[in-house]
Amino acid sequence: MIVVDSSIIVAIIREESDAAIWVDVLDKTPHVFMSVISYVETNMVIAGRWSDARLGRVDATLKALHVRVVPVTLNQGNVALAAFLRFGRGRHSAGLNIGDCFAYALAKSRDLPLLFKGDDFAKTDIVPAWRS
Repeated sequence: MIVVDSSIIVAIIREESDAAIWVDVLDKTPHVFMSVISYVETNMVIAGRWSDARLGRVDATLKALHVRVVPVTLNQGNVALAAFLRFGRGRHSAGLNIGDCFAYALAKSRDLPLLFKGDDFAKTDIVPAWRS
């Protein structure tokens, strides 16, 4: 079981050079979760970089990869706030944004590793999915 960050889904939809690696990881993982905040962030990135017409690709990708989008709990909100205070943009070199904070919170609250792309989460205490 893992939590997936929006950076992975965006990389897959954009067909970035490492997309096949991420698809393989997600295909081989029995339970993959994504925060609804990360879901919204993913759609916002896709709409902002391309067009609203591509928004359907987010749902199609999540469905194909069996990613379960889960609601935010009050506990996760508190963990996300703590993540911002500790690792947030303007406070720490990790520079987590709101979407990052909720991906972090879901992973921490469920004691699961996080699948992400980039170096932001690597500067936190999150357990990366590729080391679990």
